[in-house]
Amino acid sequence: MFRRLRSDIRCILERDPAARSTWEVLTCYPGLHALVLHRLAHALWTRGLRWLARFTSHFSRWLTGIEIHPGAKVGDGVFIDHGMGVVIGETAEIGDGCTIYQGVTLGGTSLTKGAKRHPTLGRNVVVGAGAKVLGGFEVGEGAAIGSNAVVTKPVPAGATAVGIPARIIVAEEGVRREAAASRMGFSAYGITQSDDPLAQAMKGLIDSASTQEHQIALLWQAIEKLSQGQSLADCVPPGAARRENFEADKLSQMVGK
Repeated sequence: MFRRLRSDIRCILERDPAARSTWEVLTCYPGLHALVLHRLAHALWTRGLRWLARFTSHFSRWLTGIEIHPGAKVGDGVFIDHGMGVVIGETAEIGDGCTIYQGVTLGGTSLTKGAKRHPTLGRNVVVGAGAKVLGGFEVGEGAAIGSNAVVTKPVPAGATAVGIPARIIVAEEGVRREAAASRMGFSAYGITQSDDPLAQAMKGLIDSASTQEHQIALLWQAIEKLSQGQSLADCVPPGAARRENFEADKLSQMVGK
């Protein structure tokens, strides 16, 4: 018990720059209090003392503003920051090292008793303020859920989910596009790599339209040279595309189609 408490305090001190001392964390962080009381409630729940477990959970909710069903499974090093309005359902599972901000709901969409109704978060998942993760699916390790996102389908490991309904941004694609943008001397993501996928799709359409204008101009140059009697090989300007480069499927994936 004390080992886990020390681990909880340490992770808060590491992740929250506002935390100044162990005593401050121990006495002033409702997320810590909610986790300690949840472990007691979960122990009672697994031993068949269901009413007492629910009452302990209810007391914790009154004290901290954080509602964690005693049946939920919570790993080590979980940090519930601020925490007011957090709701975690009965069959939810939270992996080690996760960070959950205020207003988050790990909820269910099924009314079937005994079924897996709530999400499973892998290790080191970050769930932003106000996000709703609804359903019995998995959120992969290292994934991030953007603030106020509504997630109703699985999120791959390392990916980011943003928007309503949430759209998935695959981490590898974000890194690749950021590297390409850096080589051109400007960042395609004005604020963060995890830009709104609709904005990314619009940028892709704009880039495609610009490329098409350039290719049309090269085509007219080739036609003019052909009309002057030059050979076809000499008429094709450098940079002319020999095949289609428009990636419609990737743009559709960005907008969740």
